[in-house]
Amino acid sequence: MTVARTHPPIEIRPSPIAGLGAFATRHIQKDARVIEYVGERITPAEADTRYTDAPSPHHPVLLFTVDARTVIDAGAKGNNARFINHSCEPNCEAVTERRRIWIYALRDIEPGEELTYDYNLTADDDFDAQAPDYACLCGTPSCRGTMYRLATDGRGNGPSR
Repeated sequence: MTVARTHPPIEIRPSPIAGLGAFATRHIQKDARVIEYVGERITPAEADTRYTDAPSPHHPVLLFTVDARTVIDAGAKGNNARFINHSCEPNCEAVTERRRIWIYALRDIEPGEELTYDYNLTADDDFDAQAPDYACLCGTPSCRGTMYRLATDGRGNGPSR
């Protein structure tokens, strides 16, 4: 017996936030599981070295920490979830379930609306050098100007840096 699979209700097209974005193709209900964030599963050590010599400083936003042993690299074997842009006022959130990352709708999302979630990047020792490469372009009223989670912003998980 085969199980019918539904396609995620998104399409990829140019985004006013940055590059390409994921846009709803139909109404998405609040709390709906939208898409799984997939890619090659690697160790944190591999993630630290993988994009060291990359020509673009933005490749690391494709890395998503699952746990202390596993990072998902959506730049390798990834799906359309990698096109969901950051926003300081997101309409989606990333949730870890059984070592998998799922994107859920935080509220009802209408057709044509861009899907976003807060990347909540965490800084390493080279924060000052990295910060300009990760400026937030979401344009929302509460934009904090960076994709980094600020010390006063104690919210959940997100891509690792």
